[in-house]
Amino acid sequence: MRTLRALGIAVALAAFPLSAKTLDMFFVDVEGGQATLIVAPSGQSLLVDTGWRGFNNRDADRIYQAAKKAHVKKIDYVVITHYHRDHVGGAPQLIDRMPVGTFIDHGPNMENTREPKEDYADYQRILSRAQHMVVKAGDTIPLKGVDIRVVSANGDVIASPLEGAGQQNAACSSAHPKETDTSENARSLGFVLTWGNFRFLDLGDLTWNKELQLMCPVNKLGNIDLFLVSHHGFDQSNSPQLVDAIHPRVAIMNNGARKGASPDAWQIVHSAPGLRDLWQLHYAVEGGKEHNVPDPFIANLYEQCQGKYIRLEAHEDGSFTVVNSRNSFEKSYPAR
Repeated sequence: MRTLRALGIAVALAAFPLSAKTLDMFFVDVEGGQATLIVAPSGQSLLVDTGWRGFNNRDADRIYQAAKKAHVKKIDYVVITHYHRDHVGGAPQLIDRMPVGTFIDHGPNMENTREPKEDYADYQRILSRAQHMVVKAGDTIPLKGVDIRVVSANGDVIASPLEGAGQQNAACSSAHPKETDTSENARSLGFVLTWGNFRFLDLGDLTWNKELQLMCPVNKLGNIDLFLVSHHGFDQSNSPQLVDAIHPRVAIMNNGARKGASPDAWQIVHSAPGLRDLWQLHYAVEGGKEHNVPDPFIANLYEQCQGKYIRLEAHEDGSFTVVNSRNSFEKSYPAR
């Protein structure tokens, strides 16, 4: 009897290995800004951007609550993609809320307008409370257990394709550059995170012409499993040359009720070859029913909301599950 019981326990442990690790992501609702919490299989954490300043510490509190759910007591790395208020504004409030190991950015602010100058000055004042790292295109971010390659920073993009990329991009023949963007958006720090067969792309608010530098004449990024829709879904970004070439399986849009999710950009992402699903942090008022996904895929249906988030759990084989915290709706995507 003991032998049979022991055999049964062994079979159960083999079917559900106790050592299984996942890569977890929380796409926090900061009302049209960005705050993406990533917890590596090693247990180390990385936060991409900090949302807005003000609002009675709303965004810092939402980030803290996501970290609590992820059992994160200290954020090891905070990546600031660029110095616009919806991305860096909440940094002082965040570091008052919980400890940060290292801030990572693209270097000094280069936009000579009031808000970026104010927010960059506030950001500089808190750098003495943590380590600080400046990265350039081609560098890596040292989050243990995963590979994070910086593909854009401070207006530059990688010179050579990532491993497995470099294919000719047929869509480049119809590419049309837009007016030159001199704002911090074009200097966004963007990266590709790889864990086993799973690949995630976050380009911050990188704009159209810089996308073309990454994707034409060859695709320097390769195929992507999860695409965080650039620039909250504005049509100054998300060119077909980018979106179609990376063949995302799933896209998540960090839009607000009245920010981002431009109908033209929404349609480009929604129609991307091979896309299984688009998820949104908010119902986009501008888009109406024609340019919003079905309700189960939207974390916040109303403008006055409770800040519901979208969570992802990825596995090393490339499979992953996305969960809507509003309604517990979830969908799993098998490995390629």
